[in-house]
Amino acid sequence: MALTDATRPTDIAMLTDLYELTMAQGLWENDKQDEQACFTAFYRDHPFGSEYAVMCGTAELAELVENMRFTDEDIAYLAGLSAPAGGSLFSPAFLDYLRQFRPHVDIDAVPEGELVFPREPMVRVTGSILECQLLETALLNIIGFQTLVATKTARVVAAAKGRPVAEFGLRRAQGPDGGMAVARASYVAGCASTSNVLAGRKYGIPVSGTHAHSWVMSFDSELEAFRAFASSSPKNCTLLIDTYDVREGVENAITVAKEMEARGERLAGIRIDSGDLAKLSTYVRGRFDEEGLDYVKIVVSNDLDEYTIQSLLNQGAPVDSFGVGTKLATCFDQPALGCVYKLAAHRSSAEEPWTPVLKLSEQPYKRTIPGIQQVRRYVDETGSPVCDMIYDEAYLQGEGDERGTTLVAVNDAALVASVAGLSFHELLVPVVRDGSAVAPRESIEDARQRCTAALGSLDPVYKRFLYPQSYMVGMETGLARVRDELVRERMATSSAAIPWNRI
Repeated sequence: MALTDATRPTDIAMLTDLYELTMAQGLWENDKQDEQACFTAFYRDHPFGSEYAVMCGTAELAELVENMRFTDEDIAYLAGLSAPAGGSLFSPAFLDYLRQFRPHVDIDAVPEGELVFPREPMVRVTGSILECQLLETALLNIIGFQTLVATKTARVVAAAKGRPVAEFGLRRAQGPDGGMAVARASYVAGCASTSNVLAGRKYGIPVSGTHAHSWVMSFDSELEAFRAFASSSPKNCTLLIDTYDVREGVENAITVAKEMEARGERLAGIRIDSGDLAKLSTYVRGRFDEEGLDYVKIVVSNDLDEYTIQSLLNQGAPVDSFGVGTKLATCFDQPALGCVYKLAAHRSSAEEPWTPVLKLSEQPYKRTIPGIQQVRRYVDETGSPVCDMIYDEAYLQGEGDERGTTLVAVNDAALVASVAGLSFHELLVPVVRDGSAVAPRESIEDARQRCTAALGSLDPVYKRFLYPQSYMVGMETGLARVRDELVRERMATSSAAIPWNRI
């Protein structure tokens, strides 16, 4: 998994924020470690101005749970931590508890490649509150970044309009694990290949790449460099022609292409990595066509994103494929998804009913949704999604319940819609039960195919780069009522405690 590419699997337990461990100790000391909790992970705002996100990272959640162990080395480190006011931060008895720690949670999640929208649960974790809490940081790290990268990739691939996109971002990614996560998530969302050889080996992703400017500069002339590379890699020969001057570079490439033809070989393509890519690619295409080399492909790179690719194609640039690096690997225009993990329900034991809870904030958009949440995706007769309904599994069961036919928009109580008669499917599926995977790990190709199908079924009005139409995510009316009641109760309590004129 991405989290363990540069570390041991057992390091995952320590890949956490310190406050998760201090809270765990407090729960244990107050004999609350076995109380039951339900947490949901979701994001609040649209990434990149997009109306959707592409779920990614689900396949690694079971591995996260199954590898969460505290080793003797971990315990020794924690035992050596000092509290700010003096003394040990963690008690020996609690550390003995961690030494035997094994999570037994249940996890339900949206499958990789499926589309997700703001406010709806991407992952639901149920189990003892202490176990659920210790999973938070690593879980958010996995799904937050990979979902962000997959969403950015989907936009870049859409802009390319069927032309292959290669992910070239390893050297600009945020560290080795970041580079691996980028390669994986970008392939799920539609990239044709990656430059990352380790990712190619580990995940089975096609790899691509030929030579850099330094290759050309290491020879006495560009023509000599091109000839040498064509001789070395006749079956993988794409020449980088902008080391000095593109117009001179294309003439040298033409010379080499004809020499390759004489040997029964073919120049695969050329790459342009700087300058006015629309103008230069048009010139280069014209020269190759004039010389009867219409099979030579044109690849462009140089800080590309969905907007530059869209602009190039709108200008009629005769580009065959794109190499996208920095702005994809770093999610340049939005470095974080803002994924959060919030308590939605609790109970003292498994025999008791769930009590829905919510977080009440002075910022209304930060108010959470209570309950054991599941999501239904409703589709029209063509299979195109029309809206998603969040409902509480503890109170809404089966298809015939009349309560399940109307939803209220999460952020606009005045917006109500009927879903009566529409087909639907449940988004959250079992991933982990009692701390173990419930099925073999899904292949990356399965996730990739699901992403292609999901994006293909989504109405284009939701996929526009500028001003996409809003996709409706709502709460089932009963859940909306419960949420409103909890908000009023909490606000009344807060108002009674603090007079309004003292705020």
